[in-house]
Amino acid sequence: MSDVRRVTTGAPWEESFGYSRAVQLPNGLVLVAGCTSIVDGQIAGGGPYEQTVNAFNVAFGALEELGLGRDDVVRTRMYITHARDVDEVGRAHKELFDSVRPAASMIIVSGFVDPSLVVEVELEAFRPGGEHGVPA
Repeated sequence: MSDVRRVTTGAPWEESFGYSRAVQLPNGLVLVAGCTSIVDGQIAGGGPYEQTVNAFNVAFGALEELGLGRDDVVRTRMYITHARDVDEVGRAHKELFDSVRPAASMIIVSGFVDPSLVVEVELEAFRPGGEHGVPA
């Protein structure tokens, strides 16, 4: 898989757990790892809405490194720690993706590495024939 491109952001867990923030496959598919609202080692934004927006902005930053943007997103996953946050997380998702309409899932989980986090997001994007992709 020598044509696979990887993006790292310097987040501490990337190095200690051995993963990349994003991986672009030769066919144009980009997978973005779970992103939270941690920016510069601190949780940015307190509530579920703010954490969701910040987490997606981290993911968008990884996409930008590969020359892709929000309009290239085809799937999102939102992991939340409590059902009471569904509406706020959903509101943030709608504001960010209403014109894009990716396939989406929202899953309730028991928690994250930092108990102050209430949401983690993943996304997949696709752009065939890009700089490193070839038409499928």
